[in-house]
Amino acid sequence: MRLSLRDLSVSFPDPAGDMRPALGPISFDVAEEDFVCLVGPTGCGKSSLIRVLAGLLPPTSGSARYGDEAIAGPMDSFAIMFQDANLMPWRTVLDNIALPLEIAGLPRDIRHEKVQTLLLQLHLEQFELAYPAELSGGMAQRVALGRVIVQQPRVLLLDEPFGALDALTRERLSLELLRLRQRYVQTIVMVTHDISEAVFLADRVIVMSRRPGRLVADISVDLPRPRSPAMIYEQRFLQLTKEVRAGIEDIRA
Repeated sequence: MRLSLRDLSVSFPDPAGDMRPALGPISFDVAEEDFVCLVGPTGCGKSSLIRVLAGLLPPTSGSARYGDEAIAGPMDSFAIMFQDANLMPWRTVLDNIALPLEIAGLPRDIRHEKVQTLLLQLHLEQFELAYPAELSGGMAQRVALGRVIVQQPRVLLLDEPFGALDALTRERLSLELLRLRQRYVQTIVMVTHDISEAVFLADRVIVMSRRPGRLVADISVDLPRPRSPAMIYEQRFLQLTKEVRAGIEDIRA
């Protein structure tokens, strides 16, 4: 099913009680199984848009829909991942990933069987009994990624999930995300400040303006899949990153 935003706006009250626009109006669609990255200046409303899609923030005006259904609250077929891994320190890696299945009421043996398969795909099989304090930042984000993937959501919403990591770890996790997406086909909307990351991952890159964020450019990424790190040196990749960068620099001019 398609995600549809129509004249979507979000405003927040300032200290004086006046409403200040943070986002929109903005309109665009995300086709089923598309991977869309959102880029733009800090404070342009990208995270607000993700929260509206997740049903965590009501729009001030306009609408967000999934198929024929208005997004008015969290939806069972959606999952969201933030920059902070937000792992429970008293739970092991296995039990952190299994948490959504536990909440859903699945028996312990079934949820552990599902997680074991995912641990192998995330290269965490040797750390299933480790606690968050024993993990590196990249490993913690892999656990957080596993926690959303294990739900097998139809729509995955990612708000700067790799933003706090070093460049090499970001690249490894980007490849993990693409491999997992290939296995569990999903619609993905992701916020990132990294232009190369956006082009490497996405089918489309949407460039947003300064606050209140509006759509400035909608750039189709015609790179073949599966993607590989070698692509970042190819001429077409460089052309696309220049196109995205030009859209952002036009905003700042």
